[in-house]
Amino acid sequence: MARIESEAARMGLLVEDLLLLARLDRQREPQRRPVDLLAIAADTIRDAHARRPDRPVRLASFGGDQCGFEPVTVLGDEHRLRQVATNLVANALQHTPSQADITVRVGRLGGYRPHRFTAAAVGEDLPRRVPVAVLEVADNGPGVPTEHAGRIFERLYRADPSRARRNGGSGLGLSIVAAIVSSHGGRVELETRPGQGSAFRVLLPTGSQSALS
Repeated sequence: MARIESEAARMGLLVEDLLLLARLDRQREPQRRPVDLLAIAADTIRDAHARRPDRPVRLASFGGDQCGFEPVTVLGDEHRLRQVATNLVANALQHTPSQADITVRVGRLGGYRPHRFTAAAVGEDLPRRVPVAVLEVADNGPGVPTEHAGRIFERLYRADPSRARRNGGSGLGLSIVAAIVSSHGGRVELETRPGQGSAFRVLLPTGSQSALS
């Protein structure tokens, strides 16, 4: 009976996520209001600690400890951007061993810079001289195998189907992240090296100062 209930719950989650993706496909332009990515990251970490108190998840500045913590504001749909952070942290918790560290970093870049170890990317080609906001979820787990990395954002694609089934995942969490980020005019990238961990990096336009004030 427990197995049937677990499978029913997983199927229910799958249907909910498919409906969400359908809504995102139909409504590409999100409601845009000033949203603080630092506050979203802090709330997401608190929620993760409540659900998994045994797992270390910490908050850091994308520019390093010397940069400190300041609000990182973008124009967007707060509910959807919270879902991005939640899905990325949940993905890290699901696909790393219990002793792995997970770090959520928030910050700004003066312009987009491609990374050497980027294995997959979805979204807009961002100008290199336009400031962007960054939300990154990184871990020091096993990394994503090379043969799977390029397909990681595809809908219903699972690098490890048995693990996803055991943990009740729908296989759509990263696809939802990609759809939400793309609808905000941003970009999401996977940087990974087998045996050294992974980093899912969300880059979003910061918008004009007048629009944010």
